[in-house]
Amino acid sequence: MMMVPYSTFIFSIILLCILPGCVVGPDYRAPVSVTPPAWHSEISGGLKNNGSESTQLARWWHTLDDPLLSALVDEAAANNLDLKLAAARLRESRARRGLSEADRIPTVKAGAGAGRNRSSAETGAGESRTADTYSAQFDASWELDLFGGKRRALEAASATVEASLENIRDVQVSLLAEVVLAYIEIRSYQAQSDTTSATIASLKETEQIADWRFQAGLVSQLDVEQARLNLEQTRAQLPALLSSLEQSKNNLALLLGRTGGTLKELQVKMPVPMVPAEVAIGVPAETLRRRPDIRRAERQLAAATAQVGEAEAARYPDLTLSGTLGLQAVSLGNLLNSSAFMYSLAANTAATIFDGGRLKQKVEIQNALQEQALISYQSAVQGALRDVENGLVAYAAEQNRRLRLKDAVTSAQSAEELARSQYAAGLIDFVTVLDTQRSLLSLQDQLIQSDAAVTSNLARLYKALGGGWSHNSVFTASSSASAGVRP
Repeated sequence: MMMVPYSTFIFSIILLCILPGCVVGPDYRAPVSVTPPAWHSEISGGLKNNGSESTQLARWWHTLDDPLLSALVDEAAANNLDLKLAAARLRESRARRGLSEADRIPTVKAGAGAGRNRSSAETGAGESRTADTYSAQFDASWELDLFGGKRRALEAASATVEASLENIRDVQVSLLAEVVLAYIEIRSYQAQSDTTSATIASLKETEQIADWRFQAGLVSQLDVEQARLNLEQTRAQLPALLSSLEQSKNNLALLLGRTGGTLKELQVKMPVPMVPAEVAIGVPAETLRRRPDIRRAERQLAAATAQVGEAEAARYPDLTLSGTLGLQAVSLGNLLNSSAFMYSLAANTAATIFDGGRLKQKVEIQNALQEQALISYQSAVQGALRDVENGLVAYAAEQNRRLRLKDAVTSAQSAEELARSQYAAGLIDFVTVLDTQRSLLSLQDQLIQSDAAVTSNLARLYKALGGGWSHNSVFTASSSASAGVRP
């Protein structure tokens, strides 16, 4: 019987490694989502279902035509802490992917040593014998990926990197929408406080008229007290509005990465930004392709699927090659002689025979995690469609409400002016004046809030459509360079 040389055996093992190996576990296939061809909600109020331009969605706040708002959005993209945290997590996932890739490559170490040995036997001259040794060597080891466990781990790590990138985009979509909403809220509170201040000035005039008529003996003191009551009630609303205004400014400062009380540029009052005449929304399938949370959920599902194969491969035997190549001599000068050369090669295999079902349960855990990831993906799809449908309804309905309120405010202003003049002439009682003034203030506040609600609903609709990011860049400001973020 002819024996196979040891070197031939090792070479055969190495040849086996470079040939395509078996990869256990399920192969990932992206789930197919059935979407309606169009939105169920009525498309009105300037909405156009004729496709959405990616450039408009990527920087949708520019359609509001407010340079200060655009500058604040860019500042938030550069300094927001949540966005920086998401970028740090992306760097972590990329490093972990590099670790998984490195696990597939042999490990080589280099070493050198020197030693002196003294023998216990004495020579004839009564002296101990000593010997010096010098060595230099390379040690290599390689765990072969026979069943694809390392390949599955690399697949999972790659999908996790992509999920982390989508997470940055999702954070950016939410962040920029929140900046716009906070800005609109600030402008709304400023407008309400101005309206309230103007109403207070008007009520002071009404009180003076009532007091003048009382001094003339034309009315009782009841009219004066009612006028004063209405004035003080309106004055009491102003501190609450100013408090809410400062809180909104502090909330916006936090989104921008600033400390509270630093938004000096917002001291100049401006109206609530108005929406564009037309807004392209696209079709449901476009939204699902664009929404970062759906894209992240799909990548997380891909990672979970690969991790099933990684856990499955752990149930199979593993094979490790190791070897040493070096030089050894009794003197440093002879270390480079050919006679000092030495080498060793080894192949080791190991398999788990009994572990009480641990490896099997790990596979079962990964199967359950994969199922959870699939359900999360399906939930994200359904949630995205719901968000857009709700956004369409809210945007169109609030525009109709604003039109009605504008007409109501015009009528209330005419009624209030007429009531005051007729009361001064003694034609009506003071209760009618109070009713018209209260109605006017209430309708003015509602109109301001409706103006803000229309623009806010557009911001929420753009957020639901996945607007606020582009494939060309994740960040729009300088922090992306320091964070090491790349598309």
